[in-house]
Amino acid sequence: MTALSKLQDESAENLSAERPEVVLGVDTHKDVHVAAVVTQLGALLGTCPFQATAAGYRELLDWARSFGAVCRAGVEGTGSYGAALCRYLDAENLQVIEVNRPDRAARRQSGKSDAVDAEAAARAVLGGRATASPKHTGGTVQDLRVSKTVKDSAVRARTQAINQLKAILVSADPELRESLAQLSNVALFDACARLDPETSAVHQALNLLAVRIQQLSDQVNALTQRITAAIKDHNPALLRIQGVGPDSAAALLVAAGENHDRLGNEASFAALCGVNPVEHSSGKSKHRRLNRGGNRQANAALYRIVLTRLRWDERTRVYLERRTAEGKTKREVIRCLKRYVARELFRCLRRHPLSERDRLVRVGWA
Repeated sequence: MTALSKLQDESAENLSAERPEVVLGVDTHKDVHVAAVVTQLGALLGTCPFQATAAGYRELLDWARSFGAVCRAGVEGTGSYGAALCRYLDAENLQVIEVNRPDRAARRQSGKSDAVDAEAAARAVLGGRATASPKHTGGTVQDLRVSKTVKDSAVRARTQAINQLKAILVSADPELRESLAQLSNVALFDACARLDPETSAVHQALNLLAVRIQQLSDQVNALTQRITAAIKDHNPALLRIQGVGPDSAAALLVAAGENHDRLGNEASFAALCGVNPVEHSSGKSKHRRLNRGGNRQANAALYRIVLTRLRWDERTRVYLERRTAEGKTKREVIRCLKRYVARELFRCLRRHPLSERDRLVRVGWA
């Protein structure tokens, strides 16, 4: 490094040190993001809308830095409209903090607008009310999320087509119905796919539905293979846990995100999955209630894992019998088991940190 470059770096550092630190808040939408900047003392310096594009992100950050040194940014909607902005700010070495929308009491007092929400996001970071790191959804987790979304829709469409085909068969001609009655599903679909659509409207409908079912089955199988391969590449130990299949593992990895190291302990992962009991006490009444929040897809995955273990795992069945003898209902025992499974899965996640490739993808360097 030359003496001139060293002098330029030192000048830039001195200039940055002299500039006051400001806090950025962003209210995100599909097409436009509204940004607000406040000082460390809480004074609003300005608000401005920007397009939700790559150029808009650069303009937003340049505008915010014109007021001072920006180190922290509070962003609403980090998992949807603000996901791309979060990745950009993260790549620019800003501390991005996830901000929930203001509560109803605050909105009744200050009103509702995009500028007000952006200012509230900045003040939430400044006041310490918002401290959570946003979930990053790039890399392998993004692939899993997209593949699982498409697979779930294909499974629903296939189920609908199967129901329609069998409903048509109920009122079909006796000869046709009896010729197909004893066939398995796979053989039934093959037979219907070979029907001549020119014979009648019923034959045409059965043919079209059978072809649709076969195409959707091919899509489901291909997506299942892709999801399984991605999980084996990302965290193969998940599939070795009893009761965990590709769909359940994908749902849990998507819920945890690429940066699952932001989950400090197993209790935070349980809260993320909605399997932690919530304190619900008042006065002399001391009890906890069921948590109906959290990621419901991850919660459903834990439920499927528990049901599988209740059928095939001897230890789980013994636990169910023991707790039932103590007066617990089966539903209450399943809730306890979901909590134990969440603890086991969290340990598995922590033993397999984010790969270097996914870290580069997350910050936009690969």
